[in-house]
Amino acid sequence: MHKDLEKQLQGYGLTTAQILYHMPDHPAILQSYVWQEYDLAPDFPEMRGFLKFWEEKLDGPLHSVRYVHRKLISATEWRALKGEFILH
Repeated sequence: MHKDLEKQLQGYGLTTAQILYHMPDHPAILQSYVWQEYDLAPDFPEMRGFLKFWEEKLDGPLHSVRYVHRKLISATEWRALKGEFILH
């Protein structure tokens, strides 16, 4: 099974974050970065880990983070079926 589908079946949803940060050489200028990953709401461990990495390892200080989250598969979309298709 593909790892992304496996995560979705475990309850992960797609999180997209727009990160605004100050340019290291020109602090008055804001730059935008878009980050996207499967994550668990409401704690968002993947996004928090990425932002922690950003603050510890990258030079551009964070200005703001806006994010959206959407589960792509929910329990109501899956149901067990028994059936058989016979071709030719």
